Amino acid sequence: MSKDNVTESKFKGDAVIWSVFFFLCLISIIEVFSASSNLSFKTGNYLGPVLKHCALLAVGVVVMVCTMNIKCRYFKIVTPFALLLSFILLIVVFFVGESTNGSQRWIEILGIQFQPSEIAKGTLILATAQILSAMQTPAGTDKRAIKYILIVCAFIIPLIMVENLSTAVLLCTVIFLMMFIGKVPGQQLGKLLGTVMLLLALVVSMVMLFGHDNTKDVASAPDKAMVEQATQKDETVVEKVFHRFDTWKARIDNFLSHEYVAPEDVDINGKDAQTSHANIAIASSNVIGKGPGNSVERDFLSQAFSDFIYAIIIEELGILGAVFVCMLYIVLLFRTASIANRCANTFPALLIMGFALLLVVQALFNMAVAVGLVPVTGQPLPLISKGGTSTIINCAYIGVILSVSYSAKKRDEGKTATQAVEIE
Repeated sequence: MSKDNVTESKFKGDAVIWSVFFFLCLISIIEVFSASSNLSFKTGNYLGPVLKHCALLAVGVVVMVCTMNIKCRYFKIVTPFALLLSFILLIVVFFVGESTNGSQRWIEILGIQFQPSEIAKGTLILATAQILSAMQTPAGTDKRAIKYILIVCAFIIPLIMVENLSTAVLLCTVIFLMMFIGKVPGQQLGKLLGTVMLLLALVVSMVMLFGHDNTKDVASAPDKAMVEQATQKDETVVEKVFHRFDTWKARIDNFLSHEYVAPEDVDINGKDAQTSHANIAIASSNVIGKGPGNSVERDFLSQAFSDFIYAIIIEELGILGAVFVCMLYIVLLFRTASIANRCANTFPALLIMGFALLLVVQALFNMAVAVGLVPVTGQPLPLISKGGTSTIINCAYIGVILSVSYSAKKRDEGKTATQAVEIE
């Protein structure tokens, strides 16, 4: 086989998915370069942040190409090992994880930092797809499937929720949608949704009752950081579980507060600074924006390159650019659905739909935060925000979608999806 043929075989897959990935990466490099002005100022290295981001994207592309050359049936083999690894890492990060912004989400191994929750998200998608596919019947999914899915989730989601409630909510939403797509009986889904809503109401009530909004007592960010460091010393296990209540209550209070803050009155160290500057960025964008690299609010938003990068995109690329980015995720979802619809077996179809939903729902979370529709969640914009673990893992998700797009068995046009159900 010639070198050209070898290269071609390594880069197979759906052209539309490749195009969406290319545009997301291109926008990511441009906007991270623009939005990293604070990092450039702190490090004194003008190109350092964007070069590091480009290196991570390059690693992500390598991971994506490697993943897309793995046949779908082999993903089943890693599921039990990935579940065990995720559980162990989440336990480890709970006790010895590195704290960032008041939460312990990071583990460092051999000088490399990563978030176990990112690995756990993909693992739960794998497990859910495998359970749903294994228990398909001509009438839909067996009623016992939801029990097995909930058992698996019970070992993973509570550990994620302690330090990262938004990620837990995101994951629960995606798994619920996967069960809906997988034809779990509607009565079971209705009972599950009702139970989850009651539990969510209970959690919110406990947060509002026992949480303390420190932003009302601490005037500046440095002082707030000192208070957080002081309160994190000698924490008991119970305190570790409930210490995030303060952060959650502050975000809820901030979101529910309808007090108007004029642009000239914004305190860059105040509790409303991020939301206010995001609103200013959006309001000053007009239709075509200020142009790449011309953002003003990037210098005031502490997470301009991550949590609030969509606000910077709107400021620089305008409403048209914002719509274009949103459409990329929509195209990704619908194109993945089209690929899934052609699959002869349910496992690859459910797997790629799970990963596509994970990327798109997370993107919607991030966009909703940037435009002020939901409280601040800390979710990055997939494949665009500056990141480490999340960037590489998201590239792996795209690799799985590309793998299924060309390697999964296609069903005959004359067969329905139910008639084509079989175990690979």
